[in-house]
Amino acid sequence: MTYQSETGFLQSVVIKPAAQALISQEKINEEWQALNFLNPPNLEKAKMEYQDFEKVLMQHGTTIHHLASEPTLTMDSMYCRDAAMLTDHGALLCRMGKPARSGEPEAEEKLFRSLEIPILGRIEAPGTLEGGDVAWLNDSTLAVGRTYRTNEEGIRQLKAILQPFGIKVIVAELPHYKGPSDVFHLMSILSPVAADLAVVYSPLMPVAFRENLLNLGYRLVEVPEEEFNRIGCNVLALAPRVCLMVSGHPITQRRLADAGCTVITYAGEEISIKGGGGPTCLTRPLKRIID
Repeated sequence: MTYQSETGFLQSVVIKPAAQALISQEKINEEWQALNFLNPPNLEKAKMEYQDFEKVLMQHGTTIHHLASEPTLTMDSMYCRDAAMLTDHGALLCRMGKPARSGEPEAEEKLFRSLEIPILGRIEAPGTLEGGDVAWLNDSTLAVGRTYRTNEEGIRQLKAILQPFGIKVIVAELPHYKGPSDVFHLMSILSPVAADLAVVYSPLMPVAFRENLLNLGYRLVEVPEEEFNRIGCNVLALAPRVCLMVSGHPITQRRLADAGCTVITYAGEEISIKGGGGPTCLTRPLKRIID
């Protein structure tokens, strides 16, 4: 078992169900515009969508750990990948580039400690790092996006924490795109789904980083523009070539199938599309099993 994989069989995961994150329609109505949601989620529909999403994880045989409801956190806390990253040596607590999310790493720390997962380190000010900008490419190579959410100092601290373990960090310098207020992480354009296969949106991918993926042996499944705009590049590997994604991406689904993948979809209009957070964002993977 390892924590240093995006694609092995997902043995355990942390999630924060919609009921615990959104809490009430009043909270949603107060927060959605400031958090840059496309529209306010409907609480009851969001709960039903999330139940179906969680059911997929349960049917897959994944052990699920729930984050508790914390009224002081915003509804962005549903996207629990961002507050931490995991290594075989412990958890690294992020420092959020979005100020409204500053309390989330502490909430995840409480859960990690209850699970007896050691805390390897944390990103300190003025560094910022969000988990959506971090992805394992293999067990000794980590990709990190330089974005508006993850700055140079955060990346420097990340490298320093991981250096003693011989982990190589590859930096992807991402473009301005829609600006500081947008949710644009590395994993907006990259989702590894097997040791040799990744879903990508190449038009926003740095040339050097794309070449790194190819040099590491990755075959790339390209997402078309119209589906990228519906978070079609956000795909969670439940196991190698077993993919979970929001419904409504027929071209990407067909391309994944052509690459030998099984694709499972869920209705995510309320919990994913409106907040810009697909299945990788909704989960903080813990242990994975590598054959």
